[in-house]
Amino acid sequence: MKGISSSPGDYVYFKSRVPLHKISVGAKQWRYYDFGPKLVPPLICIPGIAGTADVFYKQIMFLSMKGYRVISIDIPRVWNHHEWIHAFEKFLDAINIHHVHLYGTSLGGFLAQLFAQHRPRRVKSLVLSNTFLDTHKFSAAMPWSPVVSWTPSFLLKRYILSRIHEGPHEPFIADSVDFVVGQVETLSRDDLASRLSLNSNAVAVGSLLLSDSFITIMDTNDYCAIPQQLKDQVSERYPGARRAILKTGGDFPFLSRPDEVNLHLQLHLRHVGVDAKPDSVQSISKDGTAGSSSGDGKKDDSHFDNPPNNNGNPGHDGTSHQPDEPSGSGSSAFDQHLLSNARESKPRRHLAFSQSPATAAMGRMHSRGKGISSSALPYKRTPPSWLKISSQDVEENICKFAKKGLTPSQIGVILRDSHGIAQVKFVTGSKILRILKAHALAPEIPEDLYHLIKKAVAIRKHLERNRKDKDSKFRLILVESRIHRLARYYKRTKKLPPVWKYESTTASTLVA
Repeated sequence: MKGISSSPGDYVYFKSRVPLHKISVGAKQWRYYDFGPKLVPPLICIPGIAGTADVFYKQIMFLSMKGYRVISIDIPRVWNHHEWIHAFEKFLDAINIHHVHLYGTSLGGFLAQLFAQHRPRRVKSLVLSNTFLDTHKFSAAMPWSPVVSWTPSFLLKRYILSRIHEGPHEPFIADSVDFVVGQVETLSRDDLASRLSLNSNAVAVGSLLLSDSFITIMDTNDYCAIPQQLKDQVSERYPGARRAILKTGGDFPFLSRPDEVNLHLQLHLRHVGVDAKPDSVQSISKDGTAGSSSGDGKKDDSHFDNPPNNNGNPGHDGTSHQPDEPSGSGSSAFDQHLLSNARESKPRRHLAFSQSPATAAMGRMHSRGKGISSSALPYKRTPPSWLKISSQDVEENICKFAKKGLTPSQIGVILRDSHGIAQVKFVTGSKILRILKAHALAPEIPEDLYHLIKKAVAIRKHLERNRKDKDSKFRLILVESRIHRLARYYKRTKKLPPVWKYESTTASTLVA
């Protein structure tokens, strides 16, 4: 069977292929993805405060193709750690799973350790990434934790996003941050408040019955929201655990460094004795439900082995750039060989799926069409009678979102989905960009041009590591041609200064 990297790792393609499950277990609502052979003990991925089940989509795509079963969950609305343990146990019973392997990052890693402490017979191994052993430091830094359940949603989001490292990022890390910020916007106030309560309640992980040899600690070596002192405590608690250090990756290496993370997860599962079943890999039918396995000998156009031509970028011979998984456990020398290959030669497909869907959608040229959605302005040009918000409040919200670093299009989506304002102009008499210009908050570069430049920078980064990727070279020519054409238009309409010029050598500073 051919191995793949995060391809087809495009989030849109993932959403079209892997169904989202929602179940009620008692009073708790669970939202999760479950994909892979059902006979294999699952790897359950638990996100941090800012994550959802969607953030592990690259791991689901890769590991399921290798013959592993992966379940990615949302943290439900639980307000203390005992409630989490009982709720998670009932969830496992509801989906008929008895023994699990847990992969947790940040708060998810802490919750995974607590569950392994109190339910040792159910947890067979742990993978801990950028996590901690106790919450006393977070509790001391959050004196308003007793009133977190009454805190407005926008304050909770501001507090969570403020913990993410600010400053210039390389393209893959910046895209991972953008994706997670988009996921935070989908969380309700109760979801955010319950997660902050779990993170601020003063609780420490006790001793585990699980042997250190069944634990892998995977940390990034650059910046992270979890202090280095807390990460060192985890390493000291489990001295016999396997260590996997990523040189870079930021707070979300599962999105910014999926190839290395996927390989470490694969090696961990193989080390703890999980037998992959690549011959039983699930296929997806066109209606989004699980189909037959790939071992029946029938051709299935919707199978992951045969992605559409516009999703992914396979080589000319149709083979994968990722080495096949060996049978059996293999030696540590072979494990190091796999990891070194992942670091030295990234698959050429990786670039196409490194950007979030919103970023990719903005990097387009204007045309006379109506776009993908064929949108049309509302016939009525006055705000609805049920809309009670004043124009001054709308302007204040727009300025507030702009100061947080959101683009005009992102501000428009938030106002539409969270405040019911379909058209800002009908309420305030001015468009979002004009309001931002009046308050000196407008972006220096028009948003569509900015995203085209960001895409060009990402392609150049990719070509530095994959110089023989002729397809990406051709795409770079097309993207830069659009940049020059759009720049001429904006200089002609005086939205850019006459001396403004796009240069590939300094383009990264424009989107830093």
